[in-house]
Amino acid sequence: MNAIVLVLIGFLMFYLGYRYYSTLIAERIFRLDPNYVTPAHRYFDGVDYVPTNKHVLWGHHFSSIAGASPILGPAIAMFWGWLPGFLWVVLGTVFAAGVHDFGTLVLSNRHKGQSIGTITTKILGPRAKTMFLLIILFLILMVNAVFAWIIANLFINFPGSVLPIFIEIPLAVLIGLWVYKRRGRLLVPSLIALAIMYAFIWVGYKVPIDVRGWVGQDNAFVFWIVVLMVYGLISSVLPVWVLLQPRDYINSHQLFLGLIVLYLGLFILQPDVTAPAVNTNLPEGSPPLFPLLFITIACGAISGFHGLVASGTSSKQLDKETDARYVGYFGAIGEGALGLLSVIACATAFATLDDWQAHYATFQKAGDGALSAFVLGASQLAEAVGIPRDIGAIFISVLIISFAATSLDTSFRLLRYILVELGNDYKIRLLQNGNVAATVGVLVSLYLVFSTDGGKGIGSGGYVFWPLFGTTNQLLAGLSLLVITVWLKRLGRNYLPTLVPMVFVFAMTLWAMVLNIQTYFAQNKVLLYTIGSAIFVLALWMILEAVNAFRKQHTPPGDHTASL
Repeated sequence: MNAIVLVLIGFLMFYLGYRYYSTLIAERIFRLDPNYVTPAHRYFDGVDYVPTNKHVLWGHHFSSIAGASPILGPAIAMFWGWLPGFLWVVLGTVFAAGVHDFGTLVLSNRHKGQSIGTITTKILGPRAKTMFLLIILFLILMVNAVFAWIIANLFINFPGSVLPIFIEIPLAVLIGLWVYKRRGRLLVPSLIALAIMYAFIWVGYKVPIDVRGWVGQDNAFVFWIVVLMVYGLISSVLPVWVLLQPRDYINSHQLFLGLIVLYLGLFILQPDVTAPAVNTNLPEGSPPLFPLLFITIACGAISGFHGLVASGTSSKQLDKETDARYVGYFGAIGEGALGLLSVIACATAFATLDDWQAHYATFQKAGDGALSAFVLGASQLAEAVGIPRDIGAIFISVLIISFAATSLDTSFRLLRYILVELGNDYKIRLLQNGNVAATVGVLVSLYLVFSTDGGKGIGSGGYVFWPLFGTTNQLLAGLSLLVITVWLKRLGRNYLPTLVPMVFVFAMTLWAMVLNIQTYFAQNKVLLYTIGSAIFVLALWMILEAVNAFRKQHTPPGDHTASL
C-alpha cells in the first residue's frame, strides 16, 4: 500500500471532525458565548492571566501538549502493526482527544481559570480534589522524569541539535520583550527567530556539542539532566510572556514547517508501507494489543496531560470564549497529525518486511529503537525535498527536542501550581511560596530520574517510568472526562460525547494498570509497584466519589454561570 492513502484518509477524518463534530459540541453542548468575560480579562495580572491572540495561544497550547509522546508512543505501538495505531490516532483524536482538550479548556474558563484538580472540589467534593491533585502530581513528576531523559538522550546521540535548541532561548526572550514591552507584532520576529534557529542546525552539524568528550560517557546523562532541571526551575517562575509564549509560538511555526517538509517529502517519495497492517508473528510472552495499545500511545489520541495544560495555562490566556474550539479541539488535531506522521514514518522507514521485523522483533526492541525508527523514516522523507540525510537527522531531533522541551516548561509551571494549591489546602507555609514550590518540584523530579537505572547509566531513570507514565496519563484523561460529564449533567446538557470516551478510556487504562502492577510486583520493582498501586487506589476512590455525585440531583444553573 502507498503511504499517501493513509495520509489522505487521516486528514479527511481530521477535517470532518473539526468542521462538523467540534462545531456541534461548541454550539449544542458547551454553548460558547462570545460575550463571556474570560478569566484572562477578569483576573489580568501580567504573569499568568494574560489575554492572548488565539493564534498565539494555539501555538503555546499545541507546543506544550505536543511533546515527544505523540512521536514515541506510535513508534513503539508499531510493534502490533500499523493499522491499530493508525485507527486509534485518527479516531481517538476526533472522538476522544478533541472533546477532552476542548472540554477541559471550557470547564476551566467557566471556573476562573482554575485547574481541573481545583474544579473537582466544586463538582465532586473536597476529597475528590485531593485525590485528583495527587494523581496529577504523580503524572507531572513522571512527565519531568521521562521528558528530561528523552531530551538528554537526543542531545547525547545527536550533538548537532544542542546549538539550535539553546539559541532559541535568548531569541524567545527578545521576542517576548519586543511584544510585551514595545507592543510589537509577533509573527515576523518569530519567523526570523525560526530562520536563525535553523541556520544553527548547519552550525551544529559542523560544530556538534558532544559533552561526552568533557564529562565522560557515564556522566553525560547526569550533566544534561541537571542542566534541564535548572532550566525548568527558572522557566517555571518567569512570567508567561518572557519565555513560555514566544518560545511556544516559534515552535508552532516549527511544527508547521516540519510537517510541511515531511508530508511534502511523503508525496514526493511516495513510499510503500513495508510494515504489516497487523503483526501476526508476535513472540511468545508479548504484551497484548488490548489494552496496552491505548496506554502505549499515551499522546496523539488522548492525553490527560493535555487537560492540565488546557486548565493550567491556556485557560488563563483565553481572550474570547469562542476561541476555545480553535485552541482546544484544533490543538488536538495538530497533535493527531504529528502522531499520524509517526505511524507513517515508522511504517515506511524500512526497505523490506524482513528489516522491519528485525527492528520490531520484540516489544523491548520496539521501545529501545522507537526514536531511531522515527528519525530514520522522517530523515528519508526530508531527504526527498533536498535536505541531506545527516542534516535531516539533526532537523528531526531538533523538532522532537523542541516539543519535549516546551512540554517540560509547561510541566514545571503546572507542578508549581499544584504544590502551591496543596500548600494552601493543608496550610504548609513553605509550599505556599511559588519559588519554594518550584524548587521542591525540581528536587523531587531529580530524585525520580536518579533513583533507578534506565539501562544507560545514572540519569536515565526516566525510561523506566514510561509504562507507568502511559497508564497514569490516560487514567487522568478519563478522570477529566468524568468531571466534565458530571458538570454537563448538572447543567442539563447532553453528556454522551464525554461519557462514551470516558468509559472506553477507563476500561482500557484500569485493565492495563492491573497488568502493569502485577508485572512490577513479579519483577520486584518496589518504587513502580508502590506508585502504581497508590494511583490505582486513588483512581478507584475518585470514581466512586464521582458516581455518588452523578446520582445526586442538582438544580441546573444558568447557561452562563462562571461556577457551580
